[in-house]
Amino acid sequence: MAYDLITMGRIGVDLYPLQTGVPLPQVTSFGKFLGGSASNVAVAAARLGRRTAVITRTGDDPFGAYLREALKGFGVDDRWVTPVPGLPTPVTFCEVFPPDDFPLYFYRQPKAPDLEIDAHELDLDAIREAHVFWVTGTGLSEEPSRTATLASLAHRAKAGATVFDLDWRPMFWTDPGAARPFYEEALRHTTVAVGNLDEVEVATGVREPHAAARALLDAGVELAVVKQGPKGVLAVNSAGESAEVQPLPVNVLNGLGAGDAFGGSLVHGLLSGWDLEKTMRHANAAGAIVASRLECSSAMPTPDEIEAAVTAGAVR
Repeated sequence: MAYDLITMGRIGVDLYPLQTGVPLPQVTSFGKFLGGSASNVAVAAARLGRRTAVITRTGDDPFGAYLREALKGFGVDDRWVTPVPGLPTPVTFCEVFPPDDFPLYFYRQPKAPDLEIDAHELDLDAIREAHVFWVTGTGLSEEPSRTATLASLAHRAKAGATVFDLDWRPMFWTDPGAARPFYEEALRHTTVAVGNLDEVEVATGVREPHAAARALLDAGVELAVVKQGPKGVLAVNSAGESAEVQPLPVNVLNGLGAGDAFGGSLVHGLLSGWDLEKTMRHANAAGAIVASRLECSSAMPTPDEIEAAVTAGAVR
């Protein structure tokens, strides 16, 4: 049976402080959570009842074992999560200064195992058969992950919905200025592009939301989703339809998982055949709910929670 969603990309352990408004040197306790955007999107979609799997790699260490167990606990198939001897599982720390300051500290040295995904080890038939396939910009930052990402996209050849999460993290690139050609190549093979203003500018050279959406469509996608922070989200498709949805009011605790919740709900809307407006409203609500919670993966909302937030017009 084909998966509803296969994601490919980053995984790691999030170590988040259990005290808010406190700098890391003064934090005394942390919570341990599954993290990494591609993995979190798979978790978010699984929470909404979708059959999901993730293609990624961990260290051959206790943190890697923890991540595989966590994925299975969230209902995500871990069959393509493999260890890399000699490389540690990445960990990520953050500081929590609500409502809008959440510095991240990535520990991915000497190299993150999820960048060791190899094209020769991919189950290309499963990738092609999945109803939605999701890749990220981080996967393009180093070899062999770059070749594996582009090979999987070329083999899929826009079957079903193929989503490119622009996921711009300049610290992951040896030469951030060299990213755009790889982004352009990925866009040629995808049907949906998702990114914030910084990310669409990296991919297209354009920052104004409507112009950036048009540039993404011109690059080959069928649906462009431009996240505008406090101004909400803009979605435009190749049929000329558009939706611009304002964010829901929410008391933000930690905004770091909101984009991954948005992604899982976007996938759910695409699979459900919803129109743009409904899809964006539900994705916005999913993101707002997670922004009101400390953790990311374990905070992903249920369908009832999202529906309640949409109906209320706010996160209670």
